[in-house]
Amino acid sequence: MSPDPAARPQEGARRLSHARVLDVDPLLEDPETRIVVCCGAGGVGKTTTAAAMGLRAAERGRKVVVLTIDPARRLAQSMGIDSLDNTPRRVKGVDDSAGGELHAMMLDMKRTFDEIVEAHADPERAAAILGNPFYASLSAGFAGTQEYMAMEKLGQLRARDEWDLIVVDTPPSRSALDFLDAPKRLGSFLDGKLIRVLLAPAKVGGRAGMKFLNVGMSMMTGVLGKVLGGQFLKDVQTFVAAMDSMFGGFRTRADATYKLLQAPGTAFLVVAAPERDALREAAYFVERLAAEDMPLAGLVLNRVHGSGADRLSAERALAAAENLEDPRIVDQGGGKAGNRNSPDTYGSSDTHEDDAPEAATPDAAPPDTAAQDAGTQDPDTPDVGTPTADTPERSVDQLASGLLRLHADRMHLLAREQRTRDRFTARHPEVAVTEVAALPGDVHDLAGLRDIGVRLSTVHPELPETDV
Repeated sequence: MSPDPAARPQEGARRLSHARVLDVDPLLEDPETRIVVCCGAGGVGKTTTAAAMGLRAAERGRKVVVLTIDPARRLAQSMGIDSLDNTPRRVKGVDDSAGGELHAMMLDMKRTFDEIVEAHADPERAAAILGNPFYASLSAGFAGTQEYMAMEKLGQLRARDEWDLIVVDTPPSRSALDFLDAPKRLGSFLDGKLIRVLLAPAKVGGRAGMKFLNVGMSMMTGVLGKVLGGQFLKDVQTFVAAMDSMFGGFRTRADATYKLLQAPGTAFLVVAAPERDALREAAYFVERLAAEDMPLAGLVLNRVHGSGADRLSAERALAAAENLEDPRIVDQGGGKAGNRNSPDTYGSSDTHEDDAPEAATPDAAPPDTAAQDAGTQDPDTPDVGTPTADTPERSVDQLASGLLRLHADRMHLLAREQRTRDRFTARHPEVAVTEVAALPGDVHDLAGLRDIGVRLSTVHPELPETDV
């Protein structure tokens, strides 16, 4: 073992020799780091990564809450919680010897919207809004609402100043960064012509308002009423009028959260798999974050494959497999060793079939079966004179050949992943990268999350010194 843990090579460090290496532990342990946002394409282990980082930070003494926006329930299952909701739940089984805690929650979009209404409107107006049919549709799944509510919830958690670290698990694919657009979208919606038109009667008020409505809006409302339905349009008007006093608060809070995401205490981590589509999405995230002046900590390259026998190339493995399957393709049979090494005699006109050793021909019978071939074979004894797929020798050869071909496939996979990583690092050499080896199964408990956390660290003395 190396006497200095810092000198121990990172798992997969050989593959990252030409890229900056991301060290996750200092990021999680730094008291100045208050928010970590995990973003990336779907199906790359983003939720697991967020949970593992939250657990690792908690067991190092920080009070952590993990907020997942992903509709999948894997986070709750891996933490041993029956279900997650809009309220942080403390996770049991965490090593709290360092004084840390781990809490987890899942964004409830409608409940978050309800909380905003209840907190920023008087009881009468809040009741009118919550009972409005258009509001019910808007809060349950209107396009863009989830991303805005994610910003609202993040802002609420940070404002409470109850946690040392907030880890955010974003939705999959490019919508993971849609919350960056939430303030701009909200402003466009609130300042849009339709909203101004719908608010106009209420703002003008009295007879002038009614006159404006009757003269200026009759044609528009008539058309909209036919398209949307008269009752629906009335519900929208009622909702807009009730929410008018809250619109400024929405915009202000969204802008504040946007600035919070740009602050030094926030770090974005892009999670990807070593696959072309996933790294293409990762490149999009990196470029988008740079354009928005968001602090990018680095890339977590998840589910990276490796092999302890990578000195055996795919070509050599395939050649050996072919030789086992048909020795006549690449002669390496023991009986032909002398002939293969003696070009003066191999294939010479002076060499006769009768002079060749019996083992030189794959189908030749071993000497101890001569009596059986002469007709004295015991009827209860199987014929082993000609090797078949059922003989032990051929079974071993077939097994070895299959393993060699599997190894060749693995080597091709490793080479493909390496090329994909190299293209990304060549395009974004400024991005620090850490690799997490692919595991044989899914992570479904705290022990699995703890293992992922160990693998996320640049130097992990808990793991054996093996090259993957």
